[in-house]
Amino acid sequence: MREQLEKLLAQGRDSALLRFGLGDACLKEHDAEHAAIHLAQATQQQPGYSAAWKLLGKALHQLGRLDAAQAAWTTGVSVARQQGDLQAIKEMTVFLKRLQKQQQAVA
Repeated sequence: MREQLEKLLAQGRDSALLRFGLGDACLKEHDAEHAAIHLAQATQQQPGYSAAWKLLGKALHQLGRLDAAQAAWTTGVSVARQQGDLQAIKEMTVFLKRLQKQQQAVA
């Protein structure tokens, strides 16, 4: 799957949907670094793509970039509200609460 999507990207078929798919495939292969790159690009290409914000936060969290993950999910919640994407709001709100608990446990 990832290889096919990378071929499309190499052919110049860049889009937010393609970047989202690549980011998702990278996460499934435990490659959070490349996932974060593709998902950040997806959010730049289509700032209203709430699912991309959600996965970007997940990738950043896996990389230990907790402040960046929090920022991605916070933006994602705002975007999801504008889109009326209630499921994404719920999921990212849960992620944010877990992250806050994690940060408090460290402090």
